[in-house]
Amino acid sequence: MRSHPDLAALRRHGRRAAFGAALAAGVSLASLTGAAAQEATPPRQGAAAGGTIQLEAIDVAGNGAPAGGTVATARRQEDPRGPIEGYVAKRTLTSTKTDTPLIETPQSITVIGREQLDALKPQQVGEAISYSAGVYGNVFGPDPRVDFFLIRGFTANDTGLYRDGLQLFNYGFASYKVDPFGLERIDVLRGPAAVLFGQGGPGGLVNLISKKPPVAPLNTVEVGGGSFGQKYLAFDVGGPADEEGHWFYRLTGIGRQGGTQVDRLDENRGYIAPTFTYRPDGATTFTLLSSVQYDDTGRLNAFLPYYGTVRPTVLGLRIRQNDNVSDPFNNTYRRTQANIGYEFEHVFNDTWTFRQNLRYAFSDSLDDAFLGGLGYADPNQTQIARYRFRAASRARLFNVDNQAVARFDDGLFKHTVLIGLDYKNFQLNDNQATGGFAGTPVANFNIITPNYGSPSVPVAPYLVNDDVFQQLGLYFQDQVKLTPELTLVVSGRGDFTSNEVNNRLASTTTRQSANAYTQRYGLIYNFDFGLAPYVSYATFFNPQVGTNFFSQPFKPTTGDQYEVGVKYEIPGANAFLTLAAFDLALANTLTADPTNPLNQLQLGETRSRGFEAQLVANITKDFNVVASFTSYNLAITKGDVGTIGKTPTNTPETLASVFADYTIPTGDWAGFGFGAGVRYVGRSFADVDNTLRVPERALIDAVVHYTRDNWRFAINAANLTDKRFVSSCQSVTACFYGEQRRITASLSYKW
Repeated sequence: MRSHPDLAALRRHGRRAAFGAALAAGVSLASLTGAAAQEATPPRQGAAAGGTIQLEAIDVAGNGAPAGGTVATARRQEDPRGPIEGYVAKRTLTSTKTDTPLIETPQSITVIGREQLDALKPQQVGEAISYSAGVYGNVFGPDPRVDFFLIRGFTANDTGLYRDGLQLFNYGFASYKVDPFGLERIDVLRGPAAVLFGQGGPGGLVNLISKKPPVAPLNTVEVGGGSFGQKYLAFDVGGPADEEGHWFYRLTGIGRQGGTQVDRLDENRGYIAPTFTYRPDGATTFTLLSSVQYDDTGRLNAFLPYYGTVRPTVLGLRIRQNDNVSDPFNNTYRRTQANIGYEFEHVFNDTWTFRQNLRYAFSDSLDDAFLGGLGYADPNQTQIARYRFRAASRARLFNVDNQAVARFDDGLFKHTVLIGLDYKNFQLNDNQATGGFAGTPVANFNIITPNYGSPSVPVAPYLVNDDVFQQLGLYFQDQVKLTPELTLVVSGRGDFTSNEVNNRLASTTTRQSANAYTQRYGLIYNFDFGLAPYVSYATFFNPQVGTNFFSQPFKPTTGDQYEVGVKYEIPGANAFLTLAAFDLALANTLTADPTNPLNQLQLGETRSRGFEAQLVANITKDFNVVASFTSYNLAITKGDVGTIGKTPTNTPETLASVFADYTIPTGDWAGFGFGAGVRYVGRSFADVDNTLRVPERALIDAVVHYTRDNWRFAINAANLTDKRFVSSCQSVTACFYGEQRRITASLSYKW
């Protein structure tokens, strides 16, 4: 069963716990046509080196057309690593690692573009993906440390967070967090993806696509501020760096400062991302990607009791949402993270294209706070028992992914063949300690009269490990056009992994090797009127890092998924609809040891069966809509006798959302716009017996904006009605408040 990483780490006491952005990544095919031009990143407006621009004829309904008519126009073929026109994406690299139209991909995927991100103004990735089907973001409430999210009911933020196609592995208290301002688009892939990406869970992954150097000059400055005294300054500048059109650059940055919804707790961040592209000719592109981010904040949620948050205490009281239960003087989280890498692409001829993506990343963090999670210390439920927790983590992550793509016709069928070899090396220095259990205890927190400034207590280490995890994967895929309408996708992968845990406290070393073969099969049929039914089957393999309480390594978690669905590109409209039904099983689930609370066993099996729907539409150029619905049945099918048939805690099984944004195109009010959205989250459970419920809720978001010349002014409101709610409860003593109303005003200028 899933648990919040903080509590899980304590239980595992002895174990290791505006076009242009992406031409830089691949307009390399500007001078090529045919099969090669289809595979490489398509060129965009302003492409240098004398390249051609591929145009795609479309009919756009309603945009200035006569009554009952359409306007014929042309659209550049979308770059799957670059900007999206409006809200509706057409192509992706994430699902197949080849440049493939979404309508020809036999798997459920949602793409969120920059225009949608600008309308929502998210401060965290968990907020940015909240209007996507199958995804529950900010599981443990707003958290400036980690982006927690579930996909199809399973934790995905640990192995399922990617940036530019390479994994950002989050383990223990070592984590990576990306500011949404640095992103061009977000791909949310639902269902197992291990066949192409290796180590991964059952639910899917979120691939964050960075802003990349544009071909034409791009300059933006933005200032903003709002609730809790937050203020920020952001900039995004880039364009050609030479007259010959070989060098391009981009510099993106943002600085945030101010308070949070919790008393005397700031959330400060600095982020800067320099990127450069070198394109010596029409067949070769090299893009250097780098970023540095510093976070100085603390814990917004400190594991609060069920009674006092979801339900009142015995005295009828509730814990205030703004109470800093971790104590303002004992609540620190600091992290420095950076990465540097590149995307390289070369087109050899009309058949072969080679890509190499490489990145080195590090994250150094200190987490030091008083935590709850122990329940009340008195029968009147006014004193929350606390302890001190301290974790110092240093993570190093190296990824390289080599891809060779061949597009050819064998005389009977058309093929897009992908051959890949990737390698990952993850190293973690993990130092965890607690205080208050022996000797001087931490003072209880008084929910009636907050007692800030409680003296600290010394800590004693319970885990000092050096972990090394390595993975080498070889994968193959063939997308076969059996007919012009029918596509078969066959994928296979072999993984070779090693896990080494050096326990510095016990002076022991544990090593484990785990190898596996994963596979995926998909079949999709494209009717000429835009309908595309599909069916797929996929397996996954997720080797576990670390050991249990007895220094024994865990088995990899494994499983498979069956999915059937239909995609629909509505004729005469720029709209995309996806419906999917899935049956997903996870084996070797980690479950708590009933005889040892610091240990975990692998006796469990969990199954998720459900249905998803996602609609993204540009009704007109000025009217955009996104809507989603998700309903699944998540149940433990194997484990402790008392948990079989139960739903894991902190997991809502029904999600629904809709967001619409409209800008007045003409007249005296031209440039004025407004939008609104509703996010519905169904009930979840706070205990393994499913007797304590966390109620459902519906949250309202809104935006009002005005654009004139190069200026844009906007006011965004998240949780407009300031609804008081609990995001989830992991147990009766570990509940997490959701986000309060947050209003942000912003002013930007582009030139």
